[in-house]
Amino acid sequence: MKNQEKIKNLYKEKVKKLFDFNKAYFEKDNPIISDFEFDLLKKELVQLAKKYPFLKKVENLDNLVGFKPSAKFEKVKHSKPMLSLGNAFEKEDMIDFKKKINNFLNNKSEIQLSSEPKIDGISATLRYENGKLIYGLSRGDGVFGENITENLITIKDIPRSLIDSPKVIEVRGEVYIGKKDFEKLKDKFANPRNAAGGSLRQKDPKATAKIPLKFFAYGIGEIIPQVFKNQTDLLKKLKIWGFPVNSYCKTINSMEEVEKNHSDMEALRSTLDYDVDGIVYKVNDFNFQERLGSTSNSPRWAIAYKFSSVKASSMIRNIAIQVGRTGAITPVAKIDPVTVGGVVVSNATLHNEDEINRKDIRIGDTVNIQRAGDVIPQVVSVDKSKRNKNSKKFTFPDKCLCGHPTKKEISMSTKKTDAVRRCVRGYECDFTAKEKLKHIVSKDAFDIEGLGKKLAEQLHDEGLAQQPLDLYQLQRDDLVTLPRMAEKSADNLLTEIERSRQGSERQFLVALGLDELGSTVAQRLLDELGNLNTLRQSDEQRLLMIDGVGEVLAKGIVTGLTVRHEEIDALLGQLDLQEIKSSHDKASDLLASCWVVFTGSLTSSDRKTAQAQARQLGAATPSGVLSQDNGLLVVGDRDSALLGDGRVSSKHAKARSQIRKGTAILILRESEWLDLINETLTLAELEQQWSGQAR
Repeated sequence: MKNQEKIKNLYKEKVKKLFDFNKAYFEKDNPIISDFEFDLLKKELVQLAKKYPFLKKVENLDNLVGFKPSAKFEKVKHSKPMLSLGNAFEKEDMIDFKKKINNFLNNKSEIQLSSEPKIDGISATLRYENGKLIYGLSRGDGVFGENITENLITIKDIPRSLIDSPKVIEVRGEVYIGKKDFEKLKDKFANPRNAAGGSLRQKDPKATAKIPLKFFAYGIGEIIPQVFKNQTDLLKKLKIWGFPVNSYCKTINSMEEVEKNHSDMEALRSTLDYDVDGIVYKVNDFNFQERLGSTSNSPRWAIAYKFSSVKASSMIRNIAIQVGRTGAITPVAKIDPVTVGGVVVSNATLHNEDEINRKDIRIGDTVNIQRAGDVIPQVVSVDKSKRNKNSKKFTFPDKCLCGHPTKKEISMSTKKTDAVRRCVRGYECDFTAKEKLKHIVSKDAFDIEGLGKKLAEQLHDEGLAQQPLDLYQLQRDDLVTLPRMAEKSADNLLTEIERSRQGSERQFLVALGLDELGSTVAQRLLDELGNLNTLRQSDEQRLLMIDGVGEVLAKGIVTGLTVRHEEIDALLGQLDLQEIKSSHDKASDLLASCWVVFTGSLTSSDRKTAQAQARQLGAATPSGVLSQDNGLLVVGDRDSALLGDGRVSSKHAKARSQIRKGTAILILRESEWLDLINETLTLAELEQQWSGQAR
């Protein structure tokens, strides 16, 4: 178990790096490293989870879906999360993507795909009710978006009303600036994406209207009722309604077509008036999309097949060491500034000691830097033909910047040494404590405006805030003694700190930094359990019933909340947290302590609505069948044959297997489920009805 904790810490540290890069991309619209480096680091996390199976179900990258909405705009919760996409880099990745789809659907025939260029802009969603535009949101953090309606309606491409539309439809797309238009703005903005993002976040819509923003529609969020069979039909209708739809969208019927489409589009890339870094492939059939569903981070039915990278070379002048908030020691290559894909790069993360040794990276080496699309840098390899005789190997320090020893621990499960070194002092290390403090005041946590990283460090160095609790003990007289801290600035900061006392329970959970607990899972926990107090009283078994929570994460949450209860109680004593009312408030306890999973096509409603009904009745709704008692598997009436001797879904097969092992699970037809929730049939009657039957 100790080794598992070390692996979790490694995992967490890598996610933190991604989060920092992600913040620059989404919040500041000014990427600091290439897409390719970002994607590869993300892929490394996936591979790590494959190597250590206990990580597979742990929520780790949830907070990489966008970034927290700005305080300048009203926050609105997305009706359906705006998730990120998984990535493919080569043909084998696409083959694997299609294989997983077929296995999940238990399908042996060719699955038709829809393809569209991946525009590098700002994602937005437009909600129409009864044909009228109600509001428009940015992606935000994927759960909550910014209400930027007034800015969005300045874009001529966006219709104010739709004719003959569903009662509710959310149109999703990408806001961008054409390359030619950007030439007139490049003195004001770093790149086209920065220009689009900055324009949409202006408080004055008149200023936004002066920027030549454009819009491509590519999909939908919530829709009531569902009137489309597939992505192709949807795009046709979007064009009829007046939305611009990319002219290179097409349907794909084979891997041969995937590869040809990918190479053809890559060849056209430089001729387009907008930035493209790949092609998005989606399962065309909406029924299949519904069945495939999503992980906590990305839909299973879509993937971004990236183009080859833009490369450059530079020299490593030095390798510096950084200390993270978990005590992890991270090496960073300081390179000669070089422009890669339009972005000046001067730093490249080297991940860990093993990475340096594996690639034989030395100070003075000429290295190949790689970017895909328009964002994040990565040292791909060393050009040893240009190796200077004076280049020297980097000796990884065995001491932290605080002067205390670092260590790598051995995994109990793999018997291998951890890749990451950590300071043995933990949070007693000043550098670690500073990083922890910077995390807690960050936008995704307490979000204390005016209290940035530099000031957090200053407060720590001056002995004014060694831990989060100290922030709420700060006095005006303490602050005005700080350099460049005027009385007005001190008053403003104290006002912001006071405001943070009334943050949300979700912010508080994220601020605690429990394992890999990010904002999406934090909100999901509160949605399922109701409030923070209930969460603190929940055991691992209850948490495992929640979609996206695996054994490692569940244990980490319970352990963290228990071990740190005194710290948490003391901090809560200074706060007046606001509960964000869940859309799944329990209407009754009919299914208390039960979990419910749906499979097949439902006739009474869509799966999302059915899951919401189950939660309202007190049930947990995990994404798959659990090996726990008190479970219900509901099979759609359209697939009632699955209850007989015919082919069964993977969920159905797993439920049968668990039943044979003695797990208390009932498999119900959709009609029986409706009888249950309409209180015409009881659980006891169902149990008696199905008793002794091998379902």
